[in-house]
Amino acid sequence: MSDYELGVIGAGNMAEALLRGVIGGNVLHHGSIVVADPALERRRLLLDALHIAVVEDNAVPAACPRVLLAVKPQVLGRVLEHIAPVVRPDAMVISIAAGVPTRRIDAALGGRGRILRVMPNTPMLVGAGAAVVAPGPRATDDDLRWVERLFAACGSTCVVEESAIDAVTAVSGSGPAYFFYLIEAMIAAAVAEGLEPDQAARLAAQTCAGAARLLAETGERPEVLRARVTSPGGTTQRAVETLDAAGVKDALVRAVRAAAARSRELGQG
Repeated sequence: MSDYELGVIGAGNMAEALLRGVIGGNVLHHGSIVVADPALERRRLLLDALHIAVVEDNAVPAACPRVLLAVKPQVLGRVLEHIAPVVRPDAMVISIAAGVPTRRIDAALGGRGRILRVMPNTPMLVGAGAAVVAPGPRATDDDLRWVERLFAACGSTCVVEESAIDAVTAVSGSGPAYFFYLIEAMIAAAVAEGLEPDQAARLAAQTCAGAARLLAETGERPEVLRARVTSPGGTTQRAVETLDAAGVKDALVRAVRAAAARSRELGQG
């Protein structure tokens, strides 16, 4: 039996961000966590920065009562094959591997464990993530609450059925990329209008960050806030009319739906 409460397989950026939030927020004590990763440099980083136990063998965290699978989807199959014999029948198994449904994890583990799937996003790296939790085979309400508490250390959480994960992936999982894409365009336009690149970048980033905070804190619908900025016949109206004429909103809708479709395709693999 493991002496650790949580075993983490994979020490990438997302796992590191989660562990920093969990330990910093006193959700778990650093002594109750063990992490496995094949890269010596990553193990040393976590040991030095967070003072948690690190190992090379995935079987060590796999024997814990709670196991977090934080490896890339393309290697998850090999990892599951290796750890299946040591996973406890009553273990909680949490996966953040994109595109891998819980039924495939369940099959690979031979029906062992209570399985949940989480879709976090990259703002978790700065404590502002959005993580969606979906229950899988044998997961309980207590499991959901525990996982929500874990990921809430790095942002906000909500629970959905696994059938909604593809939509979640397209909106919040891929969403930061759409946001950065918009800021790229704003910066390019500002530079074309004569601003220095550094000035343009700072203004665009702060404007978007402030707008996102305004939306989150007021609870107003985005179309209402947009209307308040858009004076009739003014500069904003001209910009919005240009965006509408170019079909930007329709293109974004198609892009998000294409991402959801691709997520469904990956889940069939």
